[in-house]
Amino acid sequence: MLLRHLILVIFCWGGVALSSAVLAQEGEADAEKEPLMGPVIPDYGPVLIPPAGFYSLDAETHYKVSIDIGKTADFPGDRNLKLTSVARFLNMYAQQGIPKENIEFAVIVHGMAANDLLSDEAYQARFNDPNPNTELLNQLQDAGVKIYLCGQTAAFRKIGWGEIRPEVVIALSAMGAHVRLQHEGFTLIPF
Repeated sequence: MLLRHLILVIFCWGGVALSSAVLAQEGEADAEKEPLMGPVIPDYGPVLIPPAGFYSLDAETHYKVSIDIGKTADFPGDRNLKLTSVARFLNMYAQQGIPKENIEFAVIVHGMAANDLLSDEAYQARFNDPNPNTELLNQLQDAGVKIYLCGQTAAFRKIGWGEIRPEVVIALSAMGAHVRLQHEGFTLIPF
């Protein structure tokens, strides 16, 4: 009886060890995959593709998407990671066959993130550094992303209209921009 239990324990532990080794190899294979860049935003928004069978968007549907950005990077000179998330969204779904024309994207900026929309000259004057978001914002603009700045934020933070990048649309408020975009059919990404 003891021998039978010992054989059973050895067999079970052997199965666990073998399963762990196989899973570790599969995990290593997945971990070795490099993120894919582009095609919509060539230099930002890397994407790691999960295994087949994932839930995704329909390539035939036209999507209107918006995101709220109120926070800037944690450290001066760093790019705003929420802007990078916009690039990732566009790249991820283009890589899955969603035509670029089928996604309209709007970004509503307020709070501390307003500084990320300053022109290079204004950013340099305020922070003694070049705007780390400039190239990413240029590529988002080239991809047709609409960027709205809360006019209340700009006024309270004493940001002059001439200090803001020229493609940015000044909204009366971020709240009003969200209401209007939702009325126009945009879906807000809540994070």
